[in-house]
Amino acid sequence: MPQELLALQVMPGKVLRIGIPDGRVHPLLDDAGAAPDGIVVHDGVVYWTTMGAPLTDPAAPGEAGQDFSRRNGGVHALSLDGGTPRDLVPAGAMTTGKQLACDGAGRLYWGDREGHRISSVRVDGGGLTDLVVNPAADGVVGECVGVAVDPARGHLYWTQKGPAKGGRGRILRAGLEIPAGQSAGHRSDIEVLWDGLPEPIDLHLDGDLLYWTDRGAAPAGNTLNRAPLPAPGEPGQRPEILADDFAEAIGLAVDAREGIAYVSDLGGRLRAVPLPDGPAAGRPPREILAGRHPLTGLCLLPDGSRLPAADGS
Repeated sequence: MPQELLALQVMPGKVLRIGIPDGRVHPLLDDAGAAPDGIVVHDGVVYWTTMGAPLTDPAAPGEAGQDFSRRNGGVHALSLDGGTPRDLVPAGAMTTGKQLACDGAGRLYWGDREGHRISSVRVDGGGLTDLVVNPAADGVVGECVGVAVDPARGHLYWTQKGPAKGGRGRILRAGLEIPAGQSAGHRSDIEVLWDGLPEPIDLHLDGDLLYWTDRGAAPAGNTLNRAPLPAPGEPGQRPEILADDFAEAIGLAVDAREGIAYVSDLGGRLRAVPLPDGPAAGRPPREILAGRHPLTGLCLLPDGSRLPAADGS
């Protein structure tokens, strides 16, 4: 059973190690760049996206006064053994890096929110490509956030959260490969699986079940959800709400073996949510962490990962 999570603190940007049993927090990286958001571990390396530094409006409080439309996001990497961080996609080569996923074979995928796209790159930094590009005229409705991949079935899933608390969020599916003769901006294989969601954010795919966080308005928003994957051409079933009352739910990691989902939020909280059909079914959610800086992306640290000792030794 994994004993630690990696979480992203958005401002100031850090990569954190969080003990699952006790909630102890240790920094893995104190300077993760401007507004980190998506994180994944593959083959002994941690990868994360940054949204970049926003333009701020002093007259607008909090997130409403932050404009991330500048092209200054990136994708970055650090060996779990330590060393110096490196850029896979340097700051300025993309707009706003959001959730990050890996296909397990050395390719990364992420949502670029203000860039209105889903993009991909190899873990060596090569092969940067766009898989989905929505028209800029779509505005906030076309902004891509969460992403999950299913290499076995050749599918890509992503969220378009829509306006804040707007009830126009969607979850979509397409092939991992662009159909022959088509382009990222003109694909015939895109399916809308769920529409009219409050504000879906991060995704996690486990077999035939899709999990997601939603930071929209209650009662359906600020929740952890799941639903079975629909058959081709069919809409998704009404989602099952597994937990609610988050403070802007963002990050998501699911340990299917132990039957626990972990959710982080912008209120700085991290909760462990027992799944209704898992070994911990029937137990209430457990708060692992509370009251720290806002948290975004989240991933489980794989068993047997080599890390420097938490005390730096």
